[in-house]
Amino acid sequence: MLLLGIVTLLLNMSECLRMTVRPDKDATVTVSSSLFLPLEQCSVCTVSGAENDTQTACHSSLTLVPDEDVTLLFNCTEPPQSAFVILIHRKIECTNDTCSPAAGAAQPSLFSEFIRTLVWGLSVPEKTVLSLDFPGDRLKEMTESELCQDGYQYTVTRTSTEGEVKTQTYCRNGLVAHLHIPSQATVSLQVQKGREVDSSVFTATAKPIKKQSRMISVTPEPDTIVTISRDTKAKECSVCVGEGPTCNPKELVLRTARNTSVKFTCPQPQDVFSVQINREIDCTEIACTGNIVQAESSLFPDFNRSFTWDLKVPPGLAFQLDFPSPGMRQIPPSETCPDEHTYTIITYQRTGPTTIGIFCPDGTITTVQVLYKGRVSLQVPGDRKLEPLDFKVTVGPEIKMLAVVKANLPRGVSDTDFFSANYPRGFPDDDLMRWDFTVPGMHNYTVNFLNHTESFCRKKEVMVMYHKAHGKVGIQKTLVDTQPTHRQGSFTMTLFNCETDRTKPGLSLNFRVSVMRSGHPVVCTVNPSEEEGPVLHIEKRGSDPYCEMRKNSVIQEKITVPSGTKARLSFLDCPSEDLRLTARKTIGCQSLDSCSVSGTLLTVPKMPTCLPTLLQSFTWHLIIPVYGTVDLLSPTGNLRQSLPGQECNGSVSLHVAEGDGSSIGYFCSEGSIRKVQVHSNVSVTATAKDLSLIQGPFLNVSFSEKISDSIIYTVQPRMGSPALLATPNWPSGMKPYSTVSWIINLPGHLQADLLLTNISQPKCGQGHTFIKVQTLGSPEEILSRREDKESEDKLMVPESFYLNMSNCMPEDGHFSVLSKVTLQKTSKLLMSGILGAVGAVLLLMIIVLTVVCLVLRKKKRKMVNEASIYIGKGNIFIPGDSVFPKSRSDNESHVYASIEDTMVYSHLLREPSYVGTIQDHFQGQPVDTYRTFMALQDGVPEITETAADHEPELVPEKDMYRSFLDPSETFIPSRPRTPIDRQDSMGFMDRRMVDNELYTFKSTGDINTIRLSGANQILDPETIDSEGEESI
Repeated sequence: MLLLGIVTLLLNMSECLRMTVRPDKDATVTVSSSLFLPLEQCSVCTVSGAENDTQTACHSSLTLVPDEDVTLLFNCTEPPQSAFVILIHRKIECTNDTCSPAAGAAQPSLFSEFIRTLVWGLSVPEKTVLSLDFPGDRLKEMTESELCQDGYQYTVTRTSTEGEVKTQTYCRNGLVAHLHIPSQATVSLQVQKGREVDSSVFTATAKPIKKQSRMISVTPEPDTIVTISRDTKAKECSVCVGEGPTCNPKELVLRTARNTSVKFTCPQPQDVFSVQINREIDCTEIACTGNIVQAESSLFPDFNRSFTWDLKVPPGLAFQLDFPSPGMRQIPPSETCPDEHTYTIITYQRTGPTTIGIFCPDGTITTVQVLYKGRVSLQVPGDRKLEPLDFKVTVGPEIKMLAVVKANLPRGVSDTDFFSANYPRGFPDDDLMRWDFTVPGMHNYTVNFLNHTESFCRKKEVMVMYHKAHGKVGIQKTLVDTQPTHRQGSFTMTLFNCETDRTKPGLSLNFRVSVMRSGHPVVCTVNPSEEEGPVLHIEKRGSDPYCEMRKNSVIQEKITVPSGTKARLSFLDCPSEDLRLTARKTIGCQSLDSCSVSGTLLTVPKMPTCLPTLLQSFTWHLIIPVYGTVDLLSPTGNLRQSLPGQECNGSVSLHVAEGDGSSIGYFCSEGSIRKVQVHSNVSVTATAKDLSLIQGPFLNVSFSEKISDSIIYTVQPRMGSPALLATPNWPSGMKPYSTVSWIINLPGHLQADLLLTNISQPKCGQGHTFIKVQTLGSPEEILSRREDKESEDKLMVPESFYLNMSNCMPEDGHFSVLSKVTLQKTSKLLMSGILGAVGAVLLLMIIVLTVVCLVLRKKKRKMVNEASIYIGKGNIFIPGDSVFPKSRSDNESHVYASIEDTMVYSHLLREPSYVGTIQDHFQGQPVDTYRTFMALQDGVPEITETAADHEPELVPEKDMYRSFLDPSETFIPSRPRTPIDRQDSMGFMDRRMVDNELYTFKSTGDINTIRLSGANQILDPETIDSEGEESI
């Protein structure tokens, strides 16, 4: 097969890439295939002789001889530039002050179309620092996972004298121009194919390392002792302080809280010294002087640090350490904490210090009580940021043992390890230690001794005593006995040591407490009685991973029970507060004709009482028919939306949302919203602590014809209680192109003040936002506002009105409005009252003025009547008038055949004393009375002495009403035509009756008539003839 492959390569030589190269004399060039292909499929061959020479040697990796020409033939199924990589290696040797060669040289034209890696190995003697300068391409540090986008990636690998290797990658176009390396180094540059490279990549220089020192400024906290100690195995270095300075090669102690300059005689003292920062906490019988609190310290951040707190309480008492939640866990001395923050608790006994335990964060131990005197220490390495925990230090109870450890074992399945004091060394002689374990309910515990060593007892014996929590009767066991298994309840375990032979190994114990669940599950069978009942949904809302829920014996994280189905549910170790029970139901109809006329009340059905938690929310999904609308009404009054100033603080909250999840708002009762209409599917969610106690009804749902807007509110504001109206999804914005309207019905005697209190306008990409107001039944708009135009935010509306808002397609921002409607008494009523009062006063003034005028005219008329004279053949006239109007010439209403006295005095018949004495037909509307006239003055034209049809035209007195009714138009019946005497004629007057308004005689005597008419009588008074004509 190999021979066949070589023959194939020879046959295809003319079609492969062939090139001649000559490496530099100080460069070692290696050509390697980057593809893991057989040799016959991809190889590089050397050709000797002429172009057609068939003598070849093929390889997958080939190292070229420096400073010699070589012809290469690349034969590969893939392009050679992608299938092969070039490695060019050079060496730079440095002395204490020079390097040869002095630059990182490169051969730009060599394999320029291939991926090349240029490597320079630099060697320097000890106590020599190597400096690399990159004058052309400044570098910037990168992580190992980052790639350089321009195709040039540098890598610098440093190797210390101790063999420690550190690697750093760089890209071009940064700020790093110089690198100082106090050790051996390797510099490599990877160049992608087609990229050019300079003939000199960097320059290298060497200098001997001067003896360096480091100065650190330190300010200890009050009551703090800082101790700087040198590692005995470290290199020679001293720590100095003061102006002298005073130097010490081993230790320096700082006790004063003042700024101190500390000088180290070596450049990297953090590798030689460690720092201990100590504080003392003294406790009385009541309290301690502080807690174990160590904030981020600026003291020696790059040194290995040990923070210690020395605690002391009165004899017989204990100091108590309370760890932050969740607690601490104990580890053996051979382990380290994951965050490298290791806590150690030590107690000082007469026999010497004893380690209570080594602890890490995140465990089950919550409290440790230590007798009399002790120390708490925190170890942090130099390359770690300090992230300490705060321990609360208090005076514990009186104890008669070494220490008490309290642990809260977790729920579920767990294994927790514990160690005796001074583990693995011997437990203190003739002493005891106790562990208090809190076991969660419905759990079993088991104690296992993993590892232990027993003491050589001189007196007494080693034993373990178990007690139930707060129990007095205990169970005694030895270290080899079977320990408690599958027990329930909290317990204590006390370890007793004997008087030992201290020359022999002492007592040590490593034990484990395992916890597992033992509770019985809560079983609930859901068997709904309705096919269209609610859908139940139960899920965990706590972080407890040990709650186990099953549906029909299948473990589920979330349980859903569809309506009308039967299910057997079980819950194991699931507290009620860690579960959430919700339900939902769908209500709808296919068409408006099939929808319920009276509507549907939203009520919460009765839930199974066996469920382990309370019903907290119930959702109704309302599905509208085609061309339909859902109407929401409160069965107990009006609704109000939960808004700033009128929040819903009741026991139940109703959240209304559209079918796509867009929120409309939160609602409750006792408001001004009579009805909410939504032209889409709607979900209504009632939320309470326990909805089973508040079953409703919450809303009355009905379906009606399609509406023109997305949402319509019908609002009935109340006097004295402003109504707040918010756009859907307030304070977030309305949906694009959606509309909302409010129909605000006002009582007839009130008006509304509309205030747009909170407006958020978007930048519209398409269309505009609109806010419009118009009264009901009127096409005219009182207000029309767009997002790009300013207008008034306050408006007075005199009657019921529409408030309409529509959104655009926002490009930026959102459209939301909060409105306020306040009722006021209308100004029309006030104006009507004022006008009515003014009218009444004017009417009263007119009546008084009329009465005064009538009295004055009557007196004047009396004076005129007494001065009246008879003028033969003269004309009747009114003094001061020149002509008679002609408006009565065609009307015979002023012609009387006879006039009854009752007609003359009919205005007096309304007096109470006369009402009962006259006939009923006289108790009607009075007609005009007769007025006497005086003769005309000279110069006034005479009127024709004819009958009534030639009656002269009279001009009525000014300001007096003069109209007469035709006798046929009055209600007074005609009387018989009877002759009258002269004294009964209207043409005469008795002087005795002049000053009497009723013209009744108040004295006796003869009749003394006066001639009133100035014209001759046409006819003498005679008896009525056979024709029935009447004479005057």
